[in-house]
Amino acid sequence: MGRYIDQILRPGERVQYSTTLHGIIYLPAALIWIVAAACFVLSRRAEGGGVGVVWLVLAAAAALVALVWTVRAWFRRWTTETDVTTLRVVHKTGFIQRRTFEMNLDKVERVDVDQSIPGRLIGYGDVTIRGVGEGVVTIRMMAAPLQFRNNITAR
Repeated sequence: MGRYIDQILRPGERVQYSTTLHGIIYLPAALIWIVAAACFVLSRRAEGGGVGVVWLVLAAAAALVALVWTVRAWFRRWTTETDVTTLRVVHKTGFIQRRTFEMNLDKVERVDVDQSIPGRLIGYGDVTIRGVGEGVVTIRMMAAPLQFRNNITAR
């Protein structure tokens, strides 16, 4: 299965920039993995069988939650594409239930980037695209949002 953008390119249209969600979407899962590891270590250090088993059960439960959250974040990142072509901006999310947003570059009125301090440090942020008569879309946790904006506004 190819990328969505490759299936919808018009004759003479080229992809100028592609991005997806930043890896920060894995952070909640990573924190739960750390909790699972800490519970496992505590289960090994526990004196007495009952307390060790409780810590081990907590470690297994946390690991199961972390696994689900990791797979969910990976799938969300894998099924999200954001591209700037020579003619338009295209944003696609979803796999079976697909949601797309397309806007011709000549209809883009403004591109706003909102980055927190951690977002500026590691390179992610929210991008809001406003179009003339086209509506508004906000893409959250985008990787390299300034570079994305520059590819839209530099015509």
